[in-house]
Amino acid sequence: MRTTIAASAAAVVAASMLAASSAVNAPPAVLPRDQRMRWWRDARFGMFIHFGLYSAPGGTWDGKPVGGVGEWLLLNARIDPIAYEKALVPQFNPVKFDAGEWARIAKDAGMGYVVITTKHHDGFALWDSAVSDYDVMATPFRRDIMRELSDAVRAEGLRMCWYHSIMDWHHPDYQPRREWDRRPVDPQSFPRYVDYMHAQLRELLTRYGDIGILWFDGEWEGTWNHDWGKKTDDLVRSLQPGIIVNNRVDSGRAGMEGFTADEHARGDYGTPEQTIPPNGMPGKDWETCMTMNDTWGYKSADGNWKSAQTMIRMLCDIASKGGNFLLNVGPKGDGTIPEESVARLRRIGEWMKVNGEAIHGTQASPFPRKFPWGRVTTKHPFRSGAQATTLYLHVFEWPASGSIRLDGISNEPAGTVRVLGAPARTPAAHREGSAIVIDGIGSAAVDGDCTVIAVDIAGVPAVEPFRVRPAADGTIACTAADAVVTGSIQYEDRFANLGWWRDLASSASWPIELPERRTFDATIEYAADSCCAGDLSVSVMQDGKELFPGRVQLQPRAGWGDFATVPIGRYVLPAGRSEIKVKAASKNGDSFVNLRRIDLKPVR
Repeated sequence: MRTTIAASAAAVVAASMLAASSAVNAPPAVLPRDQRMRWWRDARFGMFIHFGLYSAPGGTWDGKPVGGVGEWLLLNARIDPIAYEKALVPQFNPVKFDAGEWARIAKDAGMGYVVITTKHHDGFALWDSAVSDYDVMATPFRRDIMRELSDAVRAEGLRMCWYHSIMDWHHPDYQPRREWDRRPVDPQSFPRYVDYMHAQLRELLTRYGDIGILWFDGEWEGTWNHDWGKKTDDLVRSLQPGIIVNNRVDSGRAGMEGFTADEHARGDYGTPEQTIPPNGMPGKDWETCMTMNDTWGYKSADGNWKSAQTMIRMLCDIASKGGNFLLNVGPKGDGTIPEESVARLRRIGEWMKVNGEAIHGTQASPFPRKFPWGRVTTKHPFRSGAQATTLYLHVFEWPASGSIRLDGISNEPAGTVRVLGAPARTPAAHREGSAIVIDGIGSAAVDGDCTVIAVDIAGVPAVEPFRVRPAADGTIACTAADAVVTGSIQYEDRFANLGWWRDLASSASWPIELPERRTFDATIEYAADSCCAGDLSVSVMQDGKELFPGRVQLQPRAGWGDFATVPIGRYVLPAGRSEIKVKAASKNGDSFVNLRRIDLKPVR
């Protein structure tokens, strides 16, 4: 088998040939960003596929289970890269692989694009690469999977997209090495590796037609920097001017949160991983990538599957925040997608056949808060030429009253109200003060996973900024669902709390409006594991100034679901608009607390 060092030499030759040809034929101009992003923003839903050598052992090595995610087998089991290659290349023979079936599963689920791992961190290529023998043609299978899948995906009317790992544990020129990799190290080898990677990218972007997305990954190690990212991004766009490139082509991503703070960093959109930004990212494009269980690549022992309902509601939540949902499948070593994944996608597809218009081509909710009954997506007039905006109400919790309120919107209802999938129902919308109320929808949900109601309103939504105001008895309720959060904090439906409080910089806040200055006694309802909790910082803010700081020690509890209500002090809130802001001043463990609510009771 030809060594990868020889492949690097070939890559260098290929690079010089491209440079020579580029001097004669200038690359076409990159398309404007909004033009490139249009199809992606309309799609909202895509399939991620993690498939490679690691799929065959399914999370085992030498017959023993290996911890961690399946596609990180080489690292998790600390396997010598050459031993990994010699053991798994002869095993890779996905004889049941059917590109048409994979594409149909994605199409029937209501997805608009497919992103597959052309090469993951183990360095193995799923196509016939001219610059390496560490590819699918060295296996017993000997078929170009990228060719077959790209043809099948396009035949179903979907966009074909590539994932490609910058990090490469197998290539001898990649740095840094894993500590157990004993091959000789050339400190100057990394530029040769980049030449090799660029040569493979040229193959992927010149042989297989138009590619929708180049989804980079593995950019977080210190050898990759902005200069390498810029050169790679320039190369990709010179070959396909209409392509979309994610932000992982560059350095500086903020971990699993998925966003890059540097405004000069390359990349068209952010990539939150296994998480949904609690407030979305207004003004930015983003895409949550998520597994169905706990692993990306196939792992036979992983049975921790999310329900179809959970994933349908995730899709609604993400679309309501203006994001895309890239949902993963990890095919088995024989080339079949696990039945657990297929069954869930089938159910999602059934829901999408009825309700897909509330996902595809929609924009984020105009409302600044989540509603207790569910989420909202919109279709604006400027997209369709219509004089009305359609609000799609994604109802998770069916109201016992049979009525749904949209508070804080001044537009008038226009036209009919539809319950998708239930044409016999004839609800109506009317105004009550500052709210639109939809009633006559009946006492039972059409779909227990999520019922969608379409409401037309006149013009573009005009929505008031959300403020927490006192109830009739003067009490102010700051609930987790109404919080504006920053950093790692996530809203969790299970206990209706704010969780994943990982650092001291993360915060939760509530905008308050009072007719007069008042003094309140405050309580917090929270839970924490025995290892966690710490000091809570509470501040009353007005016009960016801290008026009333406070700090209270929260004791550990028996677990993340063990909630208790405790006093946290007396606070003075000014008349007009102010803000309650809480942060972790100190924490005892990896996480801080699960915060369900803060209640402010007026002092008489």
